[in-house]
Parts: sequence; C-alpha cells; structure tokens
Amino acid sequence: MSTIISIVSYPFLPAKLGGQKGIALFYKYFSRHCRLICLTTKKNEPAAAEGYQVINSISNDPLRYINVFLFFTIYRQIKKQKASKLILEHPYYGWLGILVKWASGIQLIVHSHNIESSRWKTLGKWWWPILAWYEKWTLRSADAVFFKTDQDKKEATGLYKLNPEKSITVTYGIEWNTMPAKEEIEKSKGCLQQLHNLSAATTIFLFNGSLDYHPNLQAVQTILDKLNPVLLQSAFDYKIIICGKGLPADMHELKDYADKNIIYAGFVDDIGVYFKGADVFINPVTDGGGIKTKLVEALGYNLQVLSTVSGAIGVPLAVTGNKMSIFEDNDWNGFAAAMQVRPPATDIPEAFFDHFYWVNIAEKAYRFIGD
Repeated sequence: MSTIISIVSYPFLPAKLGGQKGIALFYKYFSRHCRLICLTTKKNEPAAAEGYQVINSISNDPLRYINVFLFFTIYRQIKKQKASKLILEHPYYGWLGILVKWASGIQLIVHSHNIESSRWKTLGKWWWPILAWYEKWTLRSADAVFFKTDQDKKEATGLYKLNPEKSITVTYGIEWNTMPAKEEIEKSKGCLQQLHNLSAATTIFLFNGSLDYHPNLQAVQTILDKLNPVLLQSAFDYKIIICGKGLPADMHELKDYADKNIIYAGFVDDIGVYFKGADVFINPVTDGGGIKTKLVEALGYNLQVLSTVSGAIGVPLAVTGNKMSIFEDNDWNGFAAAMQVRPPATDIPEAFFDHFYWVNIAEKAYRFIGD
C-alpha cells in the first residue's frame, strides 16, 4: 500500500463546518486506499481523525505560510515515511510543495477548494491579481489537481492554461447512500414543531451555514430584506429557521424578527434533525464560489431545495430530479413566489447518491492518481 502525505495549514479537526468536513471525510474514505499521513497545525486534534494519521508539525503562527524551515520538516517526513505523493489542501503552500517536489522527486497533488483568486476578487480584495499569479504557478507545477466542481475545473483550465488530463473533479460528498426513512422524517418534523412551537400546518423553511462567512451572512440579509417581506404580505403559514454560528452581535440573534416568522436557532448539535424535519431548504447565496456543502447535504436528506444559480454551483441538475429549483441571482420575486408553492412530492434519484457518496468519490480520486 502506497504512502501519501498531505498538508492542511489550518484547523479542521474536529470537523464541524462544511469546509472542515470536506477535508476530514475525504481523508476518511481516501485512506481506505492508501496509508495517509496528514501534517497539520497544532490546533488540530489527532484523535478526531478516522482512518489516517495526524501529526501536528505546523505551528499556529500567522507567519507559518512563509516559514522556510517547514521545508525541512516536510522533506524529513517524506523520506522517513517513504511517501510517493504529497497533497496540498488549497494552493497557499504552493511554494513549499513545489520546493519539496524539486528536492525529493515526489508527485505533487493540489486539492483546490475554489478558484481562490476569483473568490477573493468577488469579495473585493485588491490583491487578488497577485494571488492569481501564485495560484497559476502552483496549479501548473502540480502533477495532478483535484477540483471541487466541474465549473472550477473548466475555469481554471482556461484561466491558467492547465492540462485538462491532469485534473479531475473531486466533489464534496455525503456518508449515506439512501434517503431517510419516512419515520425518521416524521420524527424530526415533530421534534422541530415541539422545539419551536410550530403547528402541523406550518411550512418550515431552513437556511444553514457558518454566518461568520460573508456570503452566508449576505444570504441571511437577503432572507430578511428581500424574501421575508414578500411572504409577510401573504396569508401563508410559514417559519424560516436559520441555523449557524457566527452571527454578528449587532444583529442581536435576530430577535427583532421573532414576530416576523424568523427563528434563529444558532449552532445546533444535530443539524440532521433540521434537514430531515424541514420542508424546504432555501439557498439565496450569490457569491463565494465553490460547491455549497449545505446544499449537497440538504438534497441527500431528500429535502426540497430552492437555490440561486451561484448557490447551486457544482450540483448537476441531471442528478437532482425534481428536488431542486434554480433561480437567477437576485431574482428575489421569483424566489419568494416559489416559496409559496408546494411542489409535488418526489424523491431524490439514485443517481444523486452515485455522484455524491464519499465512498465513490474517494475511489475515483485514488484511481486517478494511481499507486
């Protein structure tokens, strides 16, 4: 069995947020095909890793990204472990990976989670062209690149003139390959009704995401300012539940909206109960790039989804059947109108699980890079 070393330059264990889960779960299933050793920062908890070894060999210092002494740490581990490949999560340690590749002859794989320069450009950062140059250098120097979406792969191939044969889409996934049983859904719905004092006739909308991430916070503001005012004008019996930590203090946990059918649940221990108990997942995200992990999870729970075009990046309509409706970014009237219509009851197709099941994703990625 081959040995592969990965570098994760920030806390991801224990995995709680979508991006953290994207790494931890990919490694969990990828490590079934190889001996995987993850070199990461001190703030990670090795005991939280499943199936792979974690070594806390990188400091938490903000200057760690320019610490040239890390080269010797990584190089020694490659020789000690007799590793054949090195995976970088994100391109930020590109200089390090390229230097190690030159010195050791190891194959370099970059796991891209977004087109980082494009993401920072949409967020208004002036230095995005510098990052674009650096990202291009890193991706072109890699022996293989994993992208999260077909859109990212296509954009990077054109933007950075990559060899398309050296890249593959390795999407975010879910750990289950069947939809929840009817009994689970009914139990979860009853739980939400009791917890939030809702009637059986109330339609439950759900939005979930880390609210210290600007695109998610912007989506919450859209719900409050664009969607909910339209719904309030109707006689529609509904509640919009918003889950996620990081809401700014000046929003006062949305208490000003408590009488306007908005429920702020904050960070919940078991988001699965909310996914299974809600009627519709709404995803009014218009920037940030990359696949929205919450959208994949919602569909995996057989939840009806309404999303913007930007929010649905990376989720092919061909595998969602009739479970997802997509609206142009900023078409809030059309989005709000759809929220007032109950779609016919259908189930998520089997093709969705074939595409988004972690077991299949990890096997595909490992086959691509070979032994």
